Amino acid sequence: MITRRSLLGTVAAAGVAAVGAPILAPGTAHAATWRKRLTGADLDTNHRWRVAGTDLGIPYVLENGSIGYLFGDTFDTPWPEGPPLPNDWRSPVMLRSAVHPGAAGGIVFDSAARVAGNGRAPELMHNGHNGIGIDGLWEVTVIPNDGISFPETGRQLVSYMSIENWNSAGPIGPHWRSRYAGLAYSDNGNDFIRTPLKWWNDGPNTDPFQMWTMQRDGDWVYVFSVRSGRQFGPMMLRRVRWDRMFFPESYEGWGHNGSNWGWGRPCTPIMNGIFGEPSVRRLADGTWVMAYLNGLTGCIVTRTASGPDHAWTGEKIQVTSLQEPALYGGFIHPWSSRRPNDLHLMVSKWTKTPDNRSTAYHVSQFAGTV
Repeated sequence: MITRRSLLGTVAAAGVAAVGAPILAPGTAHAATWRKRLTGADLDTNHRWRVAGTDLGIPYVLENGSIGYLFGDTFDTPWPEGPPLPNDWRSPVMLRSAVHPGAAGGIVFDSAARVAGNGRAPELMHNGHNGIGIDGLWEVTVIPNDGISFPETGRQLVSYMSIENWNSAGPIGPHWRSRYAGLAYSDNGNDFIRTPLKWWNDGPNTDPFQMWTMQRDGDWVYVFSVRSGRQFGPMMLRRVRWDRMFFPESYEGWGHNGSNWGWGRPCTPIMNGIFGEPSVRRLADGTWVMAYLNGLTGCIVTRTASGPDHAWTGEKIQVTSLQEPALYGGFIHPWSSRRPNDLHLMVSKWTKTPDNRSTAYHVSQFAGTV
């Protein structure tokens, strides 16, 4: 099975380093340190819920105040190709935890969505799995982007991508392609229903509203998004009232009219780059933190701002590919803070030998400083 992680060694354009390539000098400074590995065939996640080889681990606050972790392509084997086969491929899967990531033992999962106690954790929503999906369209898999919950209603929403293929044309080379971004919801915290809403990708695979990260502040949910496939392109910012997320006409763009910035305009890029999956969280003190894989340097980096529509700082390196070869992701835990070593990041890796055999496919917790 070919997935997007198979493309980590692809050079997108002349002069641009491959994502995950160890191009930094060994002495390059970084802020975050490895705390623990969170998934793997040898860990409790596999023994209890058959969650072994997996990626992403996107943390978000659930309606009951604990944390859900959204995993993408998940297997009960150490990596996608086994052995053994079949490998029980699922996506998305959710594990949960009420443990603070800064605790001495790091994150410890206590339950899985759709499971009473122990047992196999099934996927949260329909997935076409290299076949015809819920819409009658070809679907390779469903990959979560982010999650959000609303205590007023008890509802959770998951932004996801329906993947069309893992090796498609992009404006500057081959990239994986989403068919569309969508929203799914759950009113019981377990079963997610895919809505008919679709933010369609375009023909050239350049739509900048495919990979979302969402953060609420007051009545508004702020949505940062980039292209699928870790391509060079813009990052866009929109906002929508929390109770209007199912109404596409209610999304307001943050745009520049040539003189000033304002809401309710066509989106203007807030930055450009080679972005991996973005993650934005508002910390308790009001600081906004953004993390993403910089596809040029192969590092997980962060920026901060005093508000979603304020100026963002320059990049701060948190995790390098020398620390975690073939890294990607870099999702911010919502209980992080500005205290030293209290910025908690979920970082994926998928390493392969030259003959294309996997040697690692899992998620780890890193702790850094904003």
